[in-house]
Amino acid sequence: MNAPQDAHKRARKAGIASFIGTTIEWYDFYVYGIAAALVFGKVFFPADLAPGTATLLSFLTLWAGFVARPIGGIIFGHLGDKIGRKTTLVITLIMMGVATTCIGLLPTYLQIGVWAPISLVVLRIIQGVAVGGEWGGAILIASENAPKGKGIMYAAFAQQGSPAGNLLATIVFFALSAIPVSDFMLWGWRIPFLLSAALVIVGMVIRLKLEESEDMKRLMQQKKTVKLPILEVLRNHWRIVLLGAGVLPIIHVTYFKSTFALSWATKELGYEQSTFLSVIIIALVVQFIVQPFGALLVSKIDMRKAVALMVIPELILMPAMFYAVETRIYWVAVLGMCLATIPHAMYYGAVGGILARAFPTKVRYSGLSMSYQLCSLLVAGATPVLAQSILNSTGSIIGVAMVSASYALVSLVCMLMLLKRIGHTASALSTAEQADADELAGDHLNQSPALKANGKQSSGGLPDTEPTVRAALAPNASS
Repeated sequence: MNAPQDAHKRARKAGIASFIGTTIEWYDFYVYGIAAALVFGKVFFPADLAPGTATLLSFLTLWAGFVARPIGGIIFGHLGDKIGRKTTLVITLIMMGVATTCIGLLPTYLQIGVWAPISLVVLRIIQGVAVGGEWGGAILIASENAPKGKGIMYAAFAQQGSPAGNLLATIVFFALSAIPVSDFMLWGWRIPFLLSAALVIVGMVIRLKLEESEDMKRLMQQKKTVKLPILEVLRNHWRIVLLGAGVLPIIHVTYFKSTFALSWATKELGYEQSTFLSVIIIALVVQFIVQPFGALLVSKIDMRKAVALMVIPELILMPAMFYAVETRIYWVAVLGMCLATIPHAMYYGAVGGILARAFPTKVRYSGLSMSYQLCSLLVAGATPVLAQSILNSTGSIIGVAMVSASYALVSLVCMLMLLKRIGHTASALSTAEQADADELAGDHLNQSPALKANGKQSSGGLPDTEPTVRAALAPNASS
């Protein structure tokens, strides 16, 4: 098999492995969110609490995982930039699987009192640390192994794990809706968590066969890894980190749709649990189908125009979803949720690859993880808590609908600002990719015996060949 065929085979393998691994990780994470909406308020807190208060406390334990995610981003971003992407992805998968399985074995509040919610929060924090290190590594193992010009498209493989994991988690809970409510509350809710043990074994077999990305191999071989990547990011790339965090709120509207809406619809509007879970399942199928088209769109046209086409409809469709659900008419609720899903799903399909272009290779894992997890800390985990608080205090869904639209507006503004800094043409190198190419081309030219013999410097020698060297050393420019 020749070199191009080997490269394409490696890229496909990395893309598929990223998809399967992130599906398992996100399954574990979303299982918790569904259980927090349906079960945890009744199982892990005193029975005499008001239902709204118990739900709010349950959502606060959900938030604990998001608070922990930046810690995971820092730890595994550092390790990923020092020892490689593959090793960190194996560690995060093990951590997530163990924590999720242990949640399925936890005693309830009636059995051990206050230690039940404390243990739940501790395990949720471990989940958060694991997924905090997972996302950036999965994006990079796919995009950095991609064929030339396909970085954004291959990053979308990893992004598909989110709707797939969410869909799998929701289907499992939907199937469990068939058992009596008393049995579900007693033992049925534990099954999705215990299934994680089997899924992690599958994921481990796949991830252990992964190869490190060529970009990372080159850095380690040349001993050019950064001693403290996090400090390098904070010193030289902090503006990109802040903008990167700012582009991401729209992707977290999924917690309005799944976690909060599930609780609201079943507890306030009178939907049967199985009925509303089926609404979410249909929307997730739509998300899985349309999401890759976002990566395709930004690869084909000016990224600013593509982002505007994806995000602007969400300003209307996301608030409209709540009113569709409030009609209590099943197919109106389905239509509202599916339409609201399309814009942010397509955006999510593209955003991982766009952010990967924003940071140089030597700090890419740390920078990418910090951006994502900073937004997760401030926005994602707070979303169901904020929505439930607004509903508790006002008794109306209007405030929740308005906040959901603001997520899209913030993301649009920050994405346009980010693209102005890093470049908005997918077929061209971003500013970070160009810096990588310049550095590697300079090293190559400096190491040339002919140049050393002639006393030439990399900045002035071989003007006809240097662009070729740069192109060869920057294989992941996205198009």
